[in-house]
Amino acid sequence: MIKVSRATAEDLPEVAALFAGYLDFYHRPASTERVLAFLRERHERGESVVFLARTEDGTPAGFVNVYPTFSSLSMAPVWTLNDLFVSATARRTGAGRALVRACADEARAAGAVAVQLQTAPENETAQALYRSEGFQPDTFAAYWLPLTA
Repeated sequence: MIKVSRATAEDLPEVAALFAGYLDFYHRPASTERVLAFLRERHERGESVVFLARTEDGTPAGFVNVYPTFSSLSMAPVWTLNDLFVSATARRTGAGRALVRACADEARAAGAVAVQLQTAPENETAQALYRSEGFQPDTFAAYWLPLTA
């Protein structure tokens, strides 16, 4: 059984440990201290919403980090599901699905008209989860302009 709740400031050290695993997965390692500082700043400024999944015994299983924003074309709020990660020991427990559903439910309750996301083209496991939860491929091409070396 997986339980998902909105992360509080007290939960952020546990989220930071999971976030470090997420960064490792994408070959972008960072110290847990740096990750925690990043998460705390987003939390204190109200810039992100983080959900934390826990196993039945309370062990952190995964997280999702969402940035509420707006869609100009829809002229309405949307949520950007920016980061989702489930620890290796909690995969295939339903934690990822529970996190996606918690995100969608909260976004809907907040008046968002959609949840948007991107994932790596080779991350077929994540793509299958998103499709099974009703996400549809976007018709827009994604671009990235690096501003720092």
